[in-house]
Amino acid sequence: MNTENLLAAEQITRRFGGITAVESYDLELARGDLVGLIGPNGAGKTTVFNMLSGVLPPSSGRVSIGGVDLTGQPPNRFAQAGLARTFQNIRLFEDLSVLDNVMSGGHMRMGAGLLATLAQLPAFWRAESAIRDRAAEVIERVGLSQHRDRRAGDLSYGDQRRVEIARALALEPRILLLDEPAAGLNTSETATLTALIRSLVDEDGIAVLLVEHDMRLVMSLCNRIQVLNRGKFIASGTARDIQRNPAVIEAYLGTRRKGLSHHAGAPA
Repeated sequence: MNTENLLAAEQITRRFGGITAVESYDLELARGDLVGLIGPNGAGKTTVFNMLSGVLPPSSGRVSIGGVDLTGQPPNRFAQAGLARTFQNIRLFEDLSVLDNVMSGGHMRMGAGLLATLAQLPAFWRAESAIRDRAAEVIERVGLSQHRDRRAGDLSYGDQRRVEIARALALEPRILLLDEPAAGLNTSETATLTALIRSLVDEDGIAVLLVEHDMRLVMSLCNRIQVLNRGKFIASGTARDIQRNPAVIEAYLGTRRKGLSHHAGAPA
């Protein structure tokens, strides 16, 4: 395995009883990579995310971060190794402020530990200060400084999406998994999100794996795209490669070639 890869999955498979949800999936993510993972509903994309982030252990295969095998380890180990993720359904603490929500992400990686926290030792206060500073920094980065003290549940849907991304960034990740970040966003919000993701890759060197149903966003943003269908890997390549791949067209839209081009924002 190439240890220069931030994240690597080798032939990971997940079975639920007699059903194979994902079979022999491979991935290599290096610094600054922006990869899209697409496929019809039920293709296994969220199962891949869950295996890559430690939520689900693979039935077979291996997941590594920076060359260190983390297969079967819990999600906090993946977070400590530099991986953060968002979820398809927003999971904020609605009654807490934006700042407190984002700080909750920082505690996963930068917390002072149970003893120091319970006894409120100096290490606890130092950690809290660092976490607060980092949270304020990423809130500004995602454009929500004016909302930092507002109740998260009172924000618009698009702003809540940005809070979730800010919470993931509070971990100071090297790898970011985004699960349908544009779901429910309007055109303006999607454009803002696209610019944010691009800046995280280009300016911060974060490796991003993106699951998204908005094909226009995926095709315009990602430098490499993978396609799953019924749990099996069927294609990988540039947007142009994917748009012209007969197996992808068949899996996604049957023989409706023009439909794929329309949704991808590419010429027919």
